[in-house]
Amino acid sequence: MEETRKSGRGSNSAQLRRYNERIVLQILRRAGEASKAELARAVQLTNAAIGAIIQDLIEEGFIYEAGKRHDGSRGQPATILRLAPRGAFSFGVRLDRTNMETVLMDFSGQIIDRRLHDLILPAPERALEILINDLADLRAELTQDEQDRITGIGLAQPFNLGAWLHELGLPEADFGKWEDYDLASALQDATELPVFSENDGTAAAVAELFYGLGRQNDNFLYLFLGPAIGGGLVLKGDVVRGVSGNAADVAMMPVPPSGLSTAPEARHTWDLLLTRASLVALARHMAPDNFETLKRKDLQDAVGRSDKQFQEWMTDCAEALALALRSAYAMLDMPLVIIDGDLGSPFPEEFRKTLQAAVEAAAPEKRQSPDIDIGSFGQDAGAIGAASLPQFFNFSPRAAILTGGKDTGTAGAGRNEDNAGFPARAARLGSHLATPNRPD
Repeated sequence: MEETRKSGRGSNSAQLRRYNERIVLQILRRAGEASKAELARAVQLTNAAIGAIIQDLIEEGFIYEAGKRHDGSRGQPATILRLAPRGAFSFGVRLDRTNMETVLMDFSGQIIDRRLHDLILPAPERALEILINDLADLRAELTQDEQDRITGIGLAQPFNLGAWLHELGLPEADFGKWEDYDLASALQDATELPVFSENDGTAAAVAELFYGLGRQNDNFLYLFLGPAIGGGLVLKGDVVRGVSGNAADVAMMPVPPSGLSTAPEARHTWDLLLTRASLVALARHMAPDNFETLKRKDLQDAVGRSDKQFQEWMTDCAEALALALRSAYAMLDMPLVIIDGDLGSPFPEEFRKTLQAAVEAAAPEKRQSPDIDIGSFGQDAGAIGAASLPQFFNFSPRAAILTGGKDTGTAGAGRNEDNAGFPARAARLGSHLATPNRPD
């Protein structure tokens, strides 16, 4: 009995140690840098305890000493600690109905390189072939030692890729073949890396929560305007996934039919938001007969010229989205809406102003409106969110927010149940980080 009690205390102590290590990594990720004393205060540990954790993380290659801080105070200058950008790597795959993107990201959240394909989604086998080639190209940019530090592949894609083609005005093409296709498992089999899969809107919200405005805001609705519109919900600093992983799936919210002559005919007296709030709708309004041939650059150029078709679409899109946001605000009472998307400047600010005005114009009596802000990453949001998944499953003390509190060995990680969500090659970097449980 005494031996069992000792064993239990040892297990709890090891879990707490792992949790504190992850807290240190998260603080450095958010703050950029910190001293030993600042980390000790933040984690509420003694100098000796935080010193041991710091030394382990330095030896494992996750953090490094970046010099001394000379602030004019008495005593020895403080040693500044930062995340080691080459301490770990991850791949992010963002898949949508009209594009595919693969990125390589370092431990500090910076994208090293990417591969992007603007095309109607091909058959699964062809898409897999493209992704495998892109992953191989990106992997080749790392040294052999760095390749051993790859933590996995994050996959962000809309659920039900073959649905709502009528509302988007897309051809049948090969979408039907995706209904029962498990891309996460196929990627895992082909690369022998664990694959962490998530809804694309939720993945982009994760990027904003951990790297962007979420560092100062604990409650917000996140929207991403891409080929269709996607969303994610953050409440009390945690991502809300929902029972099926589709929380904040704003694309499915009912709105009045579009007033644009190029919009597909509504099947009911109402339509889905994604019919009006999508870049596919913009492309369709610009070139009704061959919109599938337009690339992201074509849409961006139309924004820069402030084309009449762009202005008409933006007004229609904002009016529909404003009604959806009024419903969301009535239900959630969230103070902030963060909107991001595939189009760059000047679109984000112009659209933010248009949307804010439409939301306020639709406000009922005695009701306020949420603030609307621009996201931090633009077209990179989905890819950064995808690439963040392996790193947060492996290193974040808050990883359970993506798994409903379950052990990360089984949730979202393809068929990687046996290695606690941490590939064997990366586990060699520090087995003390390989079990992502949090203390009760």
